[in-house]
Amino acid sequence: MSSIMDIADAVAAELNTAAAGTFDPAFTAVRRVLPEFELADLADLKVTVVPHGVEMSGATRSSQQMEVTVDIGVMKKLSTDLDTEVAVLCDLVEQIVDYLAGRRLTGMAQAAWVRMANEPIYSPQHLAQQRTFTSVLTVTYRLVR
Repeated sequence: MSSIMDIADAVAAELNTAAAGTFDPAFTAVRRVLPEFELADLADLKVTVVPHGVEMSGATRSSQQMEVTVDIGVMKKLSTDLDTEVAVLCDLVEQIVDYLAGRRLTGMAQAAWVRMANEPIYSPQHLAQQRTFTSVLTVTYRLVR
């Protein structure tokens, strides 16, 4: 399998093997290539890991350095108390950041965590039009091969 798919799978597995109570609310992360959902599917919290991109450069004469990025999407259809529900889900995104920051992925020891970005923190457009919380966390790992 490709390095980006391997890393996306490892990120989902890493999130899913966190100790109970690490994330509140709890979830099961799933790696997907197309993170599309019907609104009815978003009644339950969805955490989706999606391959995003690869940048390659020379590391030595015989090896390449790759920076692999994956997106972690957090989505949920909200009810009436937007301020409270958005705050809870923003806390969850921050818990994911805290958990993954600097962490080596199990089974992917050659992949080193580099950085994360949370863009958007949440989508105001999705909140206004669909009452749906959507946040995207982009995680970058470096590996040499």
